[in-house]
Amino acid sequence: MPHHPPEMLDTSRDPVPTSTPAPTEEPRGCLFALSQPPLMIFLAVIGGLLLMAAVHDLFLL
Repeated sequence: MPHHPPEMLDTSRDPVPTSTPAPTEEPRGCLFALSQPPLMIFLAVIGGLLLMAAVHDLFLL
């Protein structure tokens, strides 16, 4: 029975892929991030605290 060497796997890569699929989704920007409710609630709370501090400094001190 002859001994056959194990076959080598082809691990070569193409330098440039021949067909790259186009991205289906457009990249989301800052307006998408600002439309998220948790972020808007957080920003509203911080803005409210800043507004209260400004009113306190201007009118009560």
